[in-house]
Amino acid sequence: MKKLQALLRHDAIGGILIITATILALICQNTILTDFYNELLRTESGFVIGEYKVIKPILLWVNDGLMAVFFFAIGLEIKKEIMIGELSTPSKVALPVIGGIGGVVVPSLIFVAFTFSDPFLVKGWAIPTVSDTAFALGILLLLGSRVPPSLRLFLLLLAIIDDICAVVIIAIFYTGELSNFALYMAGVAFVIMAVLNILKVNKPLFYFAAGAFMWVAFLESGVHSTIAGIVASLFIPLKPIKGYRMLIGIEHSLKGVITYFIMPVFAFVNAGIALNSQAFLGLLHPVSLGIIFGLLIGKPVGIFIFSYAAIKLKLSNLPTGSNFKQFLGLGFLTGIGASMSLFIDSIAYEDSDLFVYADKLAILIASFLAAFIGWFILRNATVKLK
Repeated sequence: MKKLQALLRHDAIGGILIITATILALICQNTILTDFYNELLRTESGFVIGEYKVIKPILLWVNDGLMAVFFFAIGLEIKKEIMIGELSTPSKVALPVIGGIGGVVVPSLIFVAFTFSDPFLVKGWAIPTVSDTAFALGILLLLGSRVPPSLRLFLLLLAIIDDICAVVIIAIFYTGELSNFALYMAGVAFVIMAVLNILKVNKPLFYFAAGAFMWVAFLESGVHSTIAGIVASLFIPLKPIKGYRMLIGIEHSLKGVITYFIMPVFAFVNAGIALNSQAFLGLLHPVSLGIIFGLLIGKPVGIFIFSYAAIKLKLSNLPTGSNFKQFLGLGFLTGIGASMSLFIDSIAYEDSDLFVYADKLAILIASFLAAFIGWFILRNATVKLK
């Protein structure tokens, strides 16, 4: 329980930092700092090796590079939970898996219902299917003992299922024109990491070097480069090698980097929305409406309905000490898309300015409303537990 509480506190800090970074980005974009902010995001940098070079603006280095590290950390967590954690227990897996599926299916259908007439608009169908667990956990902490620990654990398990769905969605539906040579190079990196694992090499540097090579290959392949992070994580040894548990060690080292640097930086470079009349008028656009209704209605309703059906069909049980009203409140907290929805948005529409920031504004508005509604329901769902 102490480890769980420590994890919750850690993630809550992450939520606070993301909010702070988002506010700073909004200030920069809507004050005299706007030119400085946009020039900063367009500043190009990279590396050159012989005739090969990778030169990208800072915005893409964050979205393609830092987010690959973020997904690498997610991959480590998923592997650990499946092998030795909560997801290795079938009885505990059923509810978050079924609820997680509902949290993807229903919001995506709502989005498609608003945008089906235009193939380009439909590309954003996955935007309302992802959640920001850091925000949700932060709100649960504010509620203290009013929320039973079992409900917090369910949210953590649901987050892992949500991450798995996000990875699958990006890999399958947001892959561009493929380069066979780059894919062959990715395959070479794949084999190298497999050999390192088989030989039980316990030096992280070798895995990082192979992983970096894999990232470059994915970057050039047409498959989104963040998938390299997930693939690389699969080869990090979980069992101790000469007394060193590499996966646990790397995961622990990355947690602070993710919380205090990568996610706040991501929020800062992606949440700089111009709060002008065009953006607010654009909230009536089908994409904006699909995002708002998908996150605010589809996500919580999907999770609640699918989970309710699983419980009534006796496929699983309601988390110990909780009730259905609390469960609904928790469902609304999963409608907080924020940084992850912004990430999918940037992939789906390739940072197009077609919607004049209305799509990103819709994400922030829906996330704020989902957070407030979830907090209000949970606040009034039960008396404080003793």
